[in-house]
Amino acid sequence: MTTHAGSPPEVEQLLDVFKALANPVRLRILGWLRDPVENFREERGPVEVEAGVCVTHIQAKAGLAQSTVSAYMASLQRAGLVRATRLGKWTHYRRDEERIARIVEILGHSL
Repeated sequence: MTTHAGSPPEVEQLLDVFKALANPVRLRILGWLRDPVENFREERGPVEVEAGVCVTHIQAKAGLAQSTVSAYMASLQRAGLVRATRLGKWTHYRRDEERIARIVEILGHSL
């Protein structure tokens, strides 16, 4: 997390979130992860939803290179919007709903 002189920690958290969500594809991916069963119906393999959505399924739905999707997911993870779980050689992602709720709360008190 970057720090700006004199900024409260909550503002810093929001800046990191806004940076992550400034890209429309990352924002779309976060929206897809809200309902993985519905949004990854065609891409879903036998992996349980609890573990999250495999990066390969996100890549297929987004139509982007694996390296691009991995970089996008890393950005969302650094902002605290998603959690990653490693299963074998694959990384699965799911939304961090508690963190998202906290961000919404901070935002509500910041404006």
